[in-house]
Amino acid sequence: RIHGSKALATRPTTNTTTTARRRKQRRSVSGRAATSATGTCTCTCACASSGLASSRQTPRLNLNAKFKARLPLFSKFAAQKASRRVQAHSSTQQVEQDGIDKDSGDGTSPQENAEVQVPKGLRGVRNIIAVASCKGGVGKSTTCVNLAYTLRQMGAKVGIFDADVYGPSLPIMVSPEFEKSKLEMDPVTKEITPVEYEDVKLVSFGFTTEGSAMMRGPMASGLVNQLLTTSNWGQLDYLLLDMPPGTGDIHLTIGQSIPMRCAVVVTTPHKLAYADVAKGIKMFGRLNVPCVSIVENMSYFDGDDGKRYFPFGQGSGKQIKEEFAIPHLIQMPIREEVSSGSDEGVPCVISQPQSDIADAMQGLGATVVKEIAKLKTRRRNIVKYDPMMHEIDVSLFEESDSADDEGDTFAVEPKVVRQNDQSAKFTDQLTGKPLASEVDFNPDIFPLEITPLGNYAVQISWSDGFNQIATYEQLKVMERKS
Repeated sequence: RIHGSKALATRPTTNTTTTARRRKQRRSVSGRAATSATGTCTCTCACASSGLASSRQTPRLNLNAKFKARLPLFSKFAAQKASRRVQAHSSTQQVEQDGIDKDSGDGTSPQENAEVQVPKGLRGVRNIIAVASCKGGVGKSTTCVNLAYTLRQMGAKVGIFDADVYGPSLPIMVSPEFEKSKLEMDPVTKEITPVEYEDVKLVSFGFTTEGSAMMRGPMASGLVNQLLTTSNWGQLDYLLLDMPPGTGDIHLTIGQSIPMRCAVVVTTPHKLAYADVAKGIKMFGRLNVPCVSIVENMSYFDGDDGKRYFPFGQGSGKQIKEEFAIPHLIQMPIREEVSSGSDEGVPCVISQPQSDIADAMQGLGATVVKEIAKLKTRRRNIVKYDPMMHEIDVSLFEESDSADDEGDTFAVEPKVVRQNDQSAKFTDQLTGKPLASEVDFNPDIFPLEITPLGNYAVQISWSDGFNQIATYEQLKVMERKS
């Protein structure tokens, strides 16, 4: 108890000493804060008498000295940034001048005009055809498979690539023998050997042990690119790409990494399918891939009474053909053998080569072969804006025009082109009727950029921020400037 009483007796003294020390520290901190803010000490201590007031201004002078020392470095960075801006502006002007010199009229960069480097596995493929719809459930995979085997029956060497890794359908629609239904990789060359069925080479993620993928977009794009470019396709006349729905990473990856010759777009008579299909056609136009044919699947059926019925309506495929100036429209009838052949793993054109479906596919195959031959020889149309004359100069070439022919050359006023716009801002996509309340615009507008969209149209970026798609067929019938 004596020891405890001593401790109790000394505890107040210890607390008093600690409190005094903390007060002294707070006064010191407040004094330093005042010094840093004003450059002089304003506390009530003896700083002024001891000469600390002048010494406390030194850190601020040092900071100013450091900042002044770094000014040349900041100026160097600013100069470099300004130089990069000047170089970028100069390169943009050079690109536009190159486009004018080459009579391209689009001002695209040399990288966009240059051919895409072909990967090693695709160097033996002459033509790559994309079969797409950007809308699920329209029969795109069925069309792709039957078109591929139709081209094989015409004597061509054909391959099919299933680009849908989330829901691959090729292993169900085409069923090779079990021991030959798996993809194999060469351990030395790391090349993938495609599966073969009826002399058509097949590659799909469904032919692996995984079956289907569960991954994010960038990983799926990388997987598709690896399967496509590392497969040993050999010598092929046509490689058909069964594209997945939408306009996402996989479409852009394939379009930017391999040279696609053309695209076949699949739709249905539903007006609901029109919007997605139109987006897909515009996407291929931005990738400079021409669309050569529209396939309107499930278009009609012939009844026992001899009449033709259109259960899903009609007009959607025709509207797409006219709006985007796509040269061909193939209407596919509704037939039971199409779905049954896909479920059994035998394409309809193989199981029933004399059916109406086989005849329609023969027409589609002939159309694709014909249009690809045209694309290799046809001259490119020219549409460009002349700011001096404030007019849009157009030069359209026909299939029979030679290299020396000038084609159909004429000029159109910018306001006339804008007035004839057929896009969603001026036309109701479901009814096709013009929207009179949306046609008001400044007649003095002018194009900022004119970019070709495949082989059917150009996209015009106007000075008021509006983007317009004008097909060559629409430009041909517009009022010309005298």
